[in-house]
Amino acid sequence: MKKTLLSLLMTAGLLLSLSEANAQAKFPQASSTAKIEQTVGIRSIHLTYQRPNINARTIFGGLVPYDQVWRTGANNIPSITFEEAVTIAGKTIPAGTYGIFSIPTKGDWTIIFSKNEKQWGSYQYKQEEDFVRFTAKAHKIADKVETFTIAFENVTPKGTDLTIAWENTKVSFHIAVDQSKEIVASIEEAMKGAKKPYFAAAQYFYTNDLDIKKAVEWVNEADKENSQAAHIKYWKARILLKAGDKAGAIKAATEGVNLAKATNTEEYVKLNTQVINEANKK
Repeated sequence: MKKTLLSLLMTAGLLLSLSEANAQAKFPQASSTAKIEQTVGIRSIHLTYQRPNINARTIFGGLVPYDQVWRTGANNIPSITFEEAVTIAGKTIPAGTYGIFSIPTKGDWTIIFSKNEKQWGSYQYKQEEDFVRFTAKAHKIADKVETFTIAFENVTPKGTDLTIAWENTKVSFHIAVDQSKEIVASIEEAMKGAKKPYFAAAQYFYTNDLDIKKAVEWVNEADKENSQAAHIKYWKARILLKAGDKAGAIKAATEGVNLAKATNTEEYVKLNTQVINEANKK
């Protein structure tokens, strides 16, 4: 009986030891990981980077020395993937994935896109692996940024600004895309089909300062297909006004106001009224 009890106790102790050995403690990352997908036009840019905190340290000129290659964050260098060729500082960057190094200074920074995106820190940095270097504008900001941040700002169908902010410094550079030919070609092809994208095509041509006559033609067709839509009247009014047809713009916007009131769509009452007011000033 004693042996059996002893045996059970020993077995239980062994199982407990094994359980403790296999248990894994969970700790938060000292520098969190961020993954961003930003659509620009009809393609996306993917960014992965690490986000250290200030933690009461002096960052630039202290933890991060000036005039030396920096990993641009913590741990692994940031990686950025372009689904198509982009233009930065007048330089063409083909589609692909690049690592981001930087050289902080007391003035503007140097940004480095490396062909080797898989690196921990800048200890193994090799200048011969640079794909491109360019200068990025840096300026001081009043509000301190505790957590290192890379973000996409001022996003349009033609590009975006990539910003780097930490402590009281913010750096930015513009990423430009040129998709107009591809988009126009796709619109022209779609117009050959049974379901023609009149409304979206008219919006695109208006917004991107393309052939306004085509935009008028297409928005008129969209209006014929759905003559009770306040939002189509609004865009028709905007396009006609841009084309120089003030009377037509006021007529379309007035119809839009009435339709929006009938459906209690306050947003398009306001937007159509704004076009009327703008037209009356011309």
